[in-house]
Formats: sequence, structure tokens, C-alpha cells
Amino acid sequence: MNKRKIIIATRGSKLALWQAEWVKAQLEKNNPDLEVELKKIKTTGDKILDVPLAQVGGKGLFVKEIEDALLKKKADLAVHSMKDVPTDLPDGLHLAAICKREDPRDALITAISNQQSAVSDPGKIKNFKSLPKGAHVGTSSLRRMCQLLNKRPDLKITPLRGNLDTRLRKLDEGQFDAIILAAAGVKRLGWQKRITESLSASISLPAIGQGAVGIECRVDDVFINKLLKKLNHKTTSVCVRAERAFLKKLEGGCQVPIAAYARIISQKSKKNLKIKTQNSTLVINGLVGSLDGKTLIKGSKKGRPADAESLGNKLAEILLSKGAGKILAEFYGTPHKPY
Repeated sequence: MNKRKIIIATRGSKLALWQAEWVKAQLEKNNPDLEVELKKIKTTGDKILDVPLAQVGGKGLFVKEIEDALLKKKADLAVHSMKDVPTDLPDGLHLAAICKREDPRDALITAISNQQSAVSDPGKIKNFKSLPKGAHVGTSSLRRMCQLLNKRPDLKITPLRGNLDTRLRKLDEGQFDAIILAAAGVKRLGWQKRITESLSASISLPAIGQGAVGIECRVDDVFINKLLKKLNHKTTSVCVRAERAFLKKLEGGCQVPIAAYARIISQKSKKNLKIKTQNSTLVINGLVGSLDGKTLIKGSKKGRPADAESLGNKLAEILLSKGAGKILAEFYGTPHKPY
């Protein structure tokens, strides 16, 4: 019997390929008569490596060329890191599934030499708090930069681009004292032992969708949508939808100093300690920060998981009422509209 062939569009980095291979394996496991092929596509964000992403400008730096392949029917579905996906998708495309989230936190990573000698030398870097005064930290994210500078204005933070293995190599070559990466990617590639500390949300609130993998396809492709339905993780999907609604209301992209993290807290029955999902609460925390870290505008909202997008919108309105719009207007270089 001839197998039906489908094509997954993906970026070519190790992490992107890991994610695409995982989706491929799940689809083939659930559908033995399916043949799945990966199509590697180089995006604008992959091509421009010598300029900080915030200076490149525009949204969808890591997805546009991939979405073009979907629209031209050169691929049937695309696998993305959700934190790279703009809140507005092209007409005819949608997110058919958001897979179960990995660790959403940011990870502090120090050079191997620091880790190996930490026991014998108490002065070595053990966590964020023990970074020496004026330490040189690399990160690709303005979101991380503003939060870290708020806690430690003495730090020297400079842009760090490239794939995960490239960033780790630069660290071990001595170009940085420490770097900050998304813990999810580090763990998916099996490098979790390199993590010096997973940063709490009180130090670095995660990016919208961080740790989650999204699968995009054409709205009218009934066959593909049916295949992807099994890969959607309901809890993760609800949380990410709340975060993306927050980002959309702020008119932000993935390269702006905006953070949000949503989670579902389940109530347990006092009698048998079983989770009572009908009484679950969705809690979302959000943040907008100035680039120098001197101002962080924070807020939190909670309510029913069924109201995920509404809660994200309301949280954005709370932050706008506190002055977030002024910070974002300065970042974009546009006139500020009082909320």
C-alpha cells in the first residue's frame, strides 16, 4: 500500500529540527500509513546574524518564509517555537495545535571552567546572584536585558546571536561570563547539565509562548487539521492563547521588552485529593520594561481558563493604564497615545 506523503516546513537549526523530528515521529506513530518529510527553510532571522534582532525590525523574522511555503502549498504544515510566532497570522493559515510545554523559564549558563571549579572556589559563579560586579552577560532578548538590569544595573549585557551551540561556544571561548537562554531549548537538545540556574519568574518573566511548540497549517486543509488535532495540548494551548492575547493588545512582537506567563492552577478535592478541573483558575502575569531596566510595569490577572483571551486583554489594559504605552511608544519611536 502506498503511503500518503506530507511535508513539514522547518528552520534548519538543531533545535528547530529536533522539534520538527518530534512532530514527525508523533504523526507517524499515530498514522502508520503516513510518510513525513522535512523541508528546511532559511528565514530572514537565520540570514541576518551580525545585527541585533531588535534593529532588524518587523515581525515574523523566523516564520515568514516558512508561511510563504505553506501558502504556496510547498509544505503541508510548519513547526515553530511559539515565542517566534507573530500574533497576526496570514489569511488562510492558523495554529492547528500547540504541543505540551517544556520548561518555560530562562536559564543562566556559565562557562564549563566556572562550573567545574565552583566547589573548590566559592568565588565562582553558582547562580544569578553570584555574578561578579560588572559581569559580561550575553542574550538575544531585550525582554531579558531589561529585567536583569532592573535587578543588577552593574551588569554589562550585550547582544548574542546564533544557534544554541554557537552561543555556548562563544561562552566557552571566554567572550562572556554568562549567557541567558531559554531552558526549553537547552533541555530538548540534551544539554540540561549546562544549566547553572533556571531563573525564577521574579528574576526573569518568560517570553510569550516560551517553551511551547506550535504547528501551523492551512485553514482549509481538512486532512492535515484532523491529523494535528491529537497533538494539541489543551492546557498549554489555553495558557499560550492568554499570553498571545496580552501581546496582541500591546501591539508587540517577539523582539520587544514584553513578557507574560500564564498557568492553570487546579483545585483539589479535600476528600480524595483528585484535581477538580472545573474549579481550575488561569493566572497570567505580564510585564513591560524600559530598555535600561529602570522601569518595570507589572501586573497579574486571574479567572476562568475559558476566558483566556479576555484575561490576556484585560491584563494588557491594566499595564497600559500604568504607563506601558509610553514605554512602548519610546521603543517604537512613535507618538504616545494616552490610554
